Amino acid sequence: MGSAATWQLAARGRAVIMLERFESGHDQGASHGSTRNFNVGYTDPAYIDMLIEAQRLWRELETESETTLLEVTGIVNHGANPHYGQMLDALTRAGMPAEFLPPEEAQRRWPGIRFDTRVLYTPEAGRLNAAEALAVLHQAACSRGAHLRFNTQATRLEVIDDDLVRITTADEVFEATRVIVTVGAWTRKLIGSRLDLPRLIVTQEQPAHFAARDAGHTWPGFNHVPTAGDPDYDYWYSPIYGMHSPGEGIKAGWHGVGPVVDPDTRSFTAEPAQLRALQRYVREWLPGADPERYEDLSCTYTTAPDSNFVLRSEGPITVGAGFAGHGFKFTPAIGRILADLSDGSKPAPELTLSPWP
Repeated sequence: MGSAATWQLAARGRAVIMLERFESGHDQGASHGSTRNFNVGYTDPAYIDMLIEAQRLWRELETESETTLLEVTGIVNHGANPHYGQMLDALTRAGMPAEFLPPEEAQRRWPGIRFDTRVLYTPEAGRLNAAEALAVLHQAACSRGAHLRFNTQATRLEVIDDDLVRITTADEVFEATRVIVTVGAWTRKLIGSRLDLPRLIVTQEQPAHFAARDAGHTWPGFNHVPTAGDPDYDYWYSPIYGMHSPGEGIKAGWHGVGPVVDPDTRSFTAEPAQLRALQRYVREWLPGADPERYEDLSCTYTTAPDSNFVLRSEGPITVGAGFAGHGFKFTPAIGRILADLSDGSKPAPELTLSPWP
């Protein structure tokens, strides 16, 4: 999100320096790796508007960089989500295609996944290459005059007055009229109590890539919701999300139920019981993947209590946080919103997310 805001501000002619604590493409946060779902399954018109804007901006970045970032694979949503009908209606009103398929038809099209309920299929959804997206955003920002400083940790942030902020690092002190803070799991550590932010919970999430059994299968992204009270789902920790990661396997993961961690001391080690349950899910619901051949992953979620994005501005400080689990696809649109908040040109949208039950 900071990279996208840097790109947006530099395009407006602002003098911008981006400070990143770690190296480019690091794995310490939530935005590394090769794949993220571009899931369009929302009911709130504000989120859908951001999706449409983000889709357009991803395509603009692709054209500029001559790099494929967003691949249309479609996404299938199935299971006991009572919001699917609302999603279909909201997407139809917005001009985004969506349709319900019977489980037999979905099974015929995508034999790597088992279905036992109707399926909400969104054909214009897809898969983003997160690592390439970050590289392209950095390139776009630099080409417009922004300066990117990696391995440069901001250790202190001081508000001097309404138009002056001082940022201290290990080696330098920077002064700016405005600062945008998009440090994910470290938001509270850097901001403290300067802004009235909701409580942000940091968890270590642990999806895994499972080996595909048949290279000929077509894989959409997928979201799968359990049936509450049904003993067949007692081992589930949450709804499941997943996608095909080319060259790595079938990615699957629980959503937002990892252990609460300090981002500076987390283990990067998968919690064994959750990993075993994930293997069982693959065994029962993904016949096209091998539950015994996998590589576990580690990332952080930073989540507000209502799972909505935190987009706030007060004085010279703007904060973007709480993007965990569903934010990456919105990145270029969030960059525009943060830039607007920082220069005072437009307020952030009012967001109301319908959470998975």
